[in-house]
Amino acid sequence: MADKDVTISQLVQQIDLLRSHVVSLEQTNDQLQREVRQLHEENQRLQDQIARLKKNSSNSSKPPSSDIVKPKKKGPSRRKGKRKIGGQQGHPRQERIPFGPDDIDATRFYVLPAAQVQDLIPLDDWLILQQVDLVEKLYRVTEHRARKYLDPRTGRIVIAPLPAPVKAAGLVGPKLSALAAYQKGDCHMSYSTIERFWDEVLGLSISRGQLANVVQKASAAFETPYNELREALVAQSYLGVDESGHKDSGEKLWTWSFRAPKFTVFHIDPSRGSDVLKAVLTEAFGGILGSDYFSAYRKYMVDCGVLLQFCWAHLIRDIRFLAGHTDKSLQIWGNKLLPWVRQLFETWHRAESMTAAGFARAMDRIRRGFLKAVRRPPQRAEARNLAERFRGAKADNYFRFLTTPGIEPTNNQTEQAIRHIVIDRHITQGTRGTRGQQWCQRVWTILATCRQQKRRVFEFFCQAIKAHFQQKAAPSLLH
Repeated sequence: MADKDVTISQLVQQIDLLRSHVVSLEQTNDQLQREVRQLHEENQRLQDQIARLKKNSSNSSKPPSSDIVKPKKKGPSRRKGKRKIGGQQGHPRQERIPFGPDDIDATRFYVLPAAQVQDLIPLDDWLILQQVDLVEKLYRVTEHRARKYLDPRTGRIVIAPLPAPVKAAGLVGPKLSALAAYQKGDCHMSYSTIERFWDEVLGLSISRGQLANVVQKASAAFETPYNELREALVAQSYLGVDESGHKDSGEKLWTWSFRAPKFTVFHIDPSRGSDVLKAVLTEAFGGILGSDYFSAYRKYMVDCGVLLQFCWAHLIRDIRFLAGHTDKSLQIWGNKLLPWVRQLFETWHRAESMTAAGFARAMDRIRRGFLKAVRRPPQRAEARNLAERFRGAKADNYFRFLTTPGIEPTNNQTEQAIRHIVIDRHITQGTRGTRGQQWCQRVWTILATCRQQKRRVFEFFCQAIKAHFQQKAAPSLLH
């Protein structure tokens, strides 16, 4: 019996030892599984970080200037070697139109000396070279004298009144004021740079403070045309909208761009929210907004019942980013969507060569195919967020351009209009106060609108400033 008791005791000990070993193995297994999960999560974070680092102007909203290294173009090059500088073979020669007789200030004739003519017959034909140069003095000084009179009864001095336009302009006349406004607003020149230019090129010495006063007079001259355009925004059937940062004395503000088919308005505001849209466009705006997927536009749509056309250029960049992601599921999904997008725009560009019924059928087929693919995203947040944009009736906000004339599928033109503002911000470092903000939004509006309407900017500046000095109505930019 004693031997059996020893054997049972040993078995119990062995079983306890095995149980202890199993518990230890289970704990080790749990620890290893936690480490695997952590490594998997860390790997996913690193993959996402790599994908973000690969973002450029072609697969995100980053500007082209942020592309430190441009990716090499795939496929065979059409030309061997470097392209030659200058006009290319086969291209038509480009020559400027010669000045007309009314534009020529002086004509000089050159003939051979009599000794060289001999038996040569002079022709009524000339080799013509037209040369443009600056005149010695680029400005004209007019001295306005107002006679003073003495009243013998009171001893008071009475001065003859100067004309109102002359008094309003002061030292700098309308055209020279327009030049200062053009240099400041369109050329991104600082007051110091304008001061040096006037001194060295014009031979005219003027202080920065005086130049600032000239620009503020121009700003006042632009107030009425600006307000007129801003008030006309609410009546537009289509507006492209975008926003970009603005610096004011170190504080970050926002420049909003509203682009109508025939004019553009800029507005500087402390807010980037939907309250700006409600203030500028009001809740009565009945047109369609073209925009990116920024939350302010979606909130304005919900709060005020406004129709939107979301930008396909932004969407395509988002899809390209997913198609180039390190995660295989995102790659596959992104590459399923891109062919549908390509078909959509290839068909849209061929609309004029198709019947209305044929175009409608083709677009309906492409739309259904795209929606079927986009509504089946992989289980990744990036994919689910993008697919959410096309849930139910939300998809209509991407397809209005197919059925509504005059609606653009992208917000590219509005983004192009705001590039001038971005360049100005980088060069000038922004504004310092309300007067500077007013100047910027007014001059930017006039610059963009004049170019949109194929008007000469400097000519409009001259007209507006001259009208302001004469206390007349400013020229309108509304057709």
